[in-house]
Amino acid sequence: MNVASVTASAMNQYASTAEKTSTVSYDNFLRLLLTQMQNQDPTEPMKSTEYMAQLATFSQVEQAVKSNEKLDALLSSFALSQADSVIGRTVTSADGAVSGQVTSVRITSQGPLAMLSTGDELLLGQGIVVS
Repeated sequence: MNVASVTASAMNQYASTAEKTSTVSYDNFLRLLLTQMQNQDPTEPMKSTEYMAQLATFSQVEQAVKSNEKLDALLSSFALSQADSVIGRTVTSADGAVSGQVTSVRITSQGPLAMLSTGDELLLGQGIVVS
């Protein structure tokens, strides 16, 4: 059994977390919109069509944030359930140097890390054989 799908799921989770930190957050967008509304020129207020367009954009951002949160939770759950399936089974590294029965699995930034009964740790990824 190849566990590449476990690694792919876990890495997608951490990639989306890293992506969140490099983009405008929901809170930042809301602050920007409120600041713009507070500082608009009273002699030339925003047109109602522009205001509605900004509210629609605000709604889209809110929905996208909620969707991303749910997808992150789903990916985490999927990665953990797949990682859980290797507990009690024997895993062997791609080069055959490390082998042992999995006693526990921990999700790290590199992906799922199997703790073996031998005391070794093995990152579950491509080439790992599970028997």
